[in-house]
Order: sequence, then structure tokens, then C-alpha cells
Amino acid sequence: MSDVQWKNPVVKWVDERLPVFSLMHHSTVGYPTPKNLNYWWNFGSLALTCLIIMIVTGIFLAMSYTPHASMAFDSVERIMRDVNYGWLLRYLHANGASMFFIVVYIHMFRNMYYGSYRAPREMLWFLGLAIYLAMMATGFLGYVLPWGQMSFWGATVITNLFSAIPLVGDDVVTWLWGGFSVDNPTLNRFFSLHYLLPFVIFALVALHLWALHVVKSNNPAGVEIKSEEDTIPFHPYYTIKDLYGIAIFMIIYLAFVFWAPNFLGHPDNYIEANPMVTPPHIVPEWYYLPFYAILRAFTADAIIYIPFGWFFITPKLAGVIAMFGAIIVLFFLPWLDTSKVLSAKYRPVFKQFFWIFVINVLILGYCGAKSPTDTLFGIKLEIVSQVATFYYFAHLMVLTPLIGWMEKTREVPNSIAAAVTKPTKTEEA
Repeated sequence: MSDVQWKNPVVKWVDERLPVFSLMHHSTVGYPTPKNLNYWWNFGSLALTCLIIMIVTGIFLAMSYTPHASMAFDSVERIMRDVNYGWLLRYLHANGASMFFIVVYIHMFRNMYYGSYRAPREMLWFLGLAIYLAMMATGFLGYVLPWGQMSFWGATVITNLFSAIPLVGDDVVTWLWGGFSVDNPTLNRFFSLHYLLPFVIFALVALHLWALHVVKSNNPAGVEIKSEEDTIPFHPYYTIKDLYGIAIFMIIYLAFVFWAPNFLGHPDNYIEANPMVTPPHIVPEWYYLPFYAILRAFTADAIIYIPFGWFFITPKLAGVIAMFGAIIVLFFLPWLDTSKVLSAKYRPVFKQFFWIFVINVLILGYCGAKSPTDTLFGIKLEIVSQVATFYYFAHLMVLTPLIGWMEKTREVPNSIAAAVTKPTKTEEA
């Protein structure tokens, strides 16, 4: 039985039998939220908005798409030209993927800046990374569906990476392809999985929100809630803030959809897939570019020793291990960060290295978009990507623990209320 008294008799009748309205009330009006959240906390609701748009537009696009190697490209063109508002649905979906990743990247960096991955929010962080991995898989599968040149060759290159796995690699690639090359069976299974995974993401988001309501939101001060003075109701204070953020976001999103719909895409994908013609420079979508640079950073064979003996590692295998390791290492971040202070607001040294890390990721993205033989300030991008890859892992695995041990932090407020309230003259004295 809910402790909320509903005046509307219909709502009351439904809620007594299925307390959905009480659940919504406790998740909004009754949910105590730190009173000092800033606009960086809007990106969670923006990510949910993107997910809903992607699912809705994807369902309508699937009604007119044909997952067959000889018809997929033409069916996309038909959507663009003949289906009522098909061009709008496709541009909303294609640009929505980029907007989704932009929002999630900012959300992840905000978590890293304010220490939102630290205890007691480790599970919240793990679920967020699981959502991110599912997004990457969904984005890759969706990129293949238009069956353009970049779609085909991107699928060929990425799936071939699994051949680097010792002993079973070639069998895994054959299984992914559904044959001995990227062809119709590949397109069919990619379409099926691309349609399925957004609903898996939605389920992970539900778990993510559940975990959030259990441990409560972190805040810019990195101080836990101690009393009612530290909180305000989520509604109306933060619902109105989220709606304002969504309005600004939609202006930017729709500006791309209506005025620059192909800005974030690649022109070669408007050429039908041709297995006999290889594009001069194969690149994935922009949101994979930092990992693509890490993959290409390894150019020499290596021999390593593990307890079972000495092993020979090819550059391809080393690149694959490093690419996946770049994400796996993030799961260990709650323990790699040894500082007792959560928020970078009170960690002057960590704050500087955090921004160096952000710049380093952007450099990796630039290297991934260009040919390894290109140069940056006269230095070959192959060398730049190797240095940036080394720093990526060094920052997370070496610098983050060292800074936590050695850094002299600023004084942290005793409570959230103290962080946002100016001290009185008596307190100052």
C-alpha cells in the first residue's frame, strides 16, 4: 500500500492495484536530490532522450529497410526519396547516433572529473560502461546497414580483427560473417542484432537508474547527503532544469539534421558497396576514432613472458588487446583512484592532469581520422598515436594512483549545504 494519498479516484483505484503512480512520485517528487547539481548533470537525461529517439526512428526505418546485400543500398535510397518523411527519419537516426555518443562521452568525463565512479557508486559506473559497450556494438552494426563503401569495408576490417585471437580467431570471423566473406548472411545477422541491442541498452538503463536511486546522485562537492538540508525534490527543480537542457540540445541536434545532415558522416558511404574496389582510406565513425588510433599504434612484433611461458605477439594482436584494454581498464578506475577526495574541484593537481587526459583522447581521435603517414607539427601521426596511447594507459594505471597518494587536496566542505551556502559573519569570525 502506498503512503501517497491520490485525490483522483481513477488514479487512486489503479494505484491501489498497481502502484505505478506511487513509483513515479517516489522517483521524482519524493526523490531527494543534492541541491548543488549543475548543468553537467543534465547529460544523463539527454542520453535517455537520445535513446528514445533512436529506438522510435529505428523502428520506423526498419519498416522500409531490406536487409539483403543486393537491395539494402537501394532500400535506403528509397527511404530517402519515396517514403513520406523518410529523409527526416534517416537523418534523425544517423545524426542521433552521433549526438548520443557526444552526450555519453561528456557524461563519462563528468563522472571522471567529479569522482562519480567511486564508492558507493561502483555498480553505477559498471552499468554505465556496459551501456557504453552496448552502444559501441549497436553503432558498428548500424553503420554496416546502409551497405555503402565505408559500411562494407568497415565491417570487413573490424570483423577481421578477431582473426588475431590465437587458435580460434579464423573460426570466430567465419561465424561472424556467416560464411567466408562479408556478404548477405553478415548483413542479415547485423540487422537482427542492431534491432535487438537498443532494447538491451534500455534494460541496462533501467538498471542504471535503479542503482542511481539506491546510492543517490553524486554532486560537484563530492560530499554525501547528510540531512534534509542537503537536498531538494527532483521535481520541479531538476525536471525544469532538464527540460531547459533538452530544449538547447534539440536546437543543436536539429540544426545538424536540417542544415548539415551529412557533416558527421563519410561521403564514400553514398557509393554502393563494391568488394572489388577498396577505398584509399578506411575510417570508422568518429566516435570510434580514439580506439582506432590505439589499434594502429602497434607496428612491431613483440615477445612477452607470462607464467605459461614466452609468447609471440603480432602488431595486430597487440593492437586488438590494447583497444579492448582501453575500455576494460575503466572498470578498475574505482580502485585505481586512491584519493580520499572525490571531486576534482578540491584536487588541484588531478584537475590539471584530467584536462591533459581529455586533450590526449582528442589527439587520439585526430590520429584515428588521418593516415598514419600524415604529420602533426612535423611529427608522423604514427608516432603521435603511439605516444598518446602510452599516455592513455599511463594516466589511468600509473598517474591516477600516484596523484591520489601524493596530492595535497583543498579542504572539503562538511556538507552539501555548507558548499552552497555563504557563511554568516558569526561563522566567518
